[in-house]
Amino acid sequence: MSAKNVAVIGLGSMGYGIAQSALRGGHKVWGRDVVEATTAKFITEGGQASLPNYADIDVAVLVVLNAAQTEDVLFGQNGIAAQMRKGATVIACATVPPEFARDMEARAQTLGLHYLDAPISGGAAKAANGALSVMASGSADAFEGAKDVMDSIAETVFPLGDKAGAGSAMKAVNQMLAGVHIAAMAEAITFGMTQGVSPTSFIDVISKCAGTSWMLENRAPHIADGDYTPRSSVNIWPKDLGIVLDIADQADFDAPITKTALAQYAKAVEAGLGLEDDAAVAKVYAAQAGLTLPKGTPS
Repeated sequence: MSAKNVAVIGLGSMGYGIAQSALRGGHKVWGRDVVEATTAKFITEGGQASLPNYADIDVAVLVVLNAAQTEDVLFGQNGIAAQMRKGATVIACATVPPEFARDMEARAQTLGLHYLDAPISGGAAKAANGALSVMASGSADAFEGAKDVMDSIAETVFPLGDKAGAGSAMKAVNQMLAGVHIAAMAEAITFGMTQGVSPTSFIDVISKCAGTSWMLENRAPHIADGDYTPRSSVNIWPKDLGIVLDIADQADFDAPITKTALAQYAKAVEAGLGLEDDAAVAKVYAAQAGLTLPKGTPS
């Protein structure tokens, strides 16, 4: 592995872990975020204190919220794409429509940049441990340019094609399942409560039965503990499932289960739960059924 000059733009729950993992992998890392305190915190952990000179950056990792932010970072008023040297690589991690990813790739290539469509999965803990799964597509040069950084931040990189778009398509499939699974878990755990099944008993039994899922095993303990500290917030799902349904509409594909899950997240946002952990969608079901969910221990 050769050490790279890396800019990680977007130091949220996933981006911060990516920046930490890249730093731990021996790279020189500039972390940037709109929250200045987050950038400052990363600097205390070994991140570069200076502003990045993008002409010197080998790899820019974009871990922003959506397509609009991705485009703005690359091609907005102060976009970095025009500042980067030819042959540098962009790793774009946001959940975006496949057509958008293809457009970003084409625009990057006109500037001599390699663009890897690289949505991520695994959550904040795996990001911090360099153990993400990456659904990647792009040119051979994009994969090669990203390799040393990917080795630091990912446990598994799925190569899905030689053009952007395929990675984002797979991420849409993953998000459809993940969002539905969290909502289904919330529905099941609260339904169980109406039948005298405690959240703890639910986890003990169902996690060993056919009805389990990774999302159930990861999120249900948040409900049992009454801990809605956001690892991944409710607000993520109206965005991501909205993208999934937009793609489905373009394909003339009906997705009624996804629509139902999206409606539950929308209710959670309307109830003021948007910044809580996405397991808080269970509160929508609890409120409707008059249930009292477990309370966390005050810190």
